[in-house]
Amino acid sequence: MEILGISYVEWIGYAASLFVLLSFLMKNITTLRYVNSIGCLFFVAYGILLATSWPIIITNVAIVCVNVYYLFINKKQPVPADEVKP
Repeated sequence: MEILGISYVEWIGYAASLFVLLSFLMKNITTLRYVNSIGCLFFVAYGILLATSWPIIITNVAIVCVNVYYLFINKKQPVPADEVKP
C-alpha cells in the first residue's frame, strides 16, 4: 500500500524521525522522554517491517527502556525551590 508514492513502511520511518526530532525541541524533560519514546516505538515497528533490522530494533528498545526507567522507576521527589543550593 502506498500513499503519495511512499510505502506505509517508509511513512512509519518518517513518523519515527519526526517524533524523535520533536522530542529534542521540548524544554520539559518529561515531555521529551514521552515524545522520544513514541518515536522510538515507531522505529521499533519500522525495524521489524524492514525484514527485521536488528540494529534499529535493539537501539530503540534500549532507548525506550531508559526513558521508562527515568519516567516511572527512578521518580525522584522534586526539591522545593527554597532548598535549592546555588
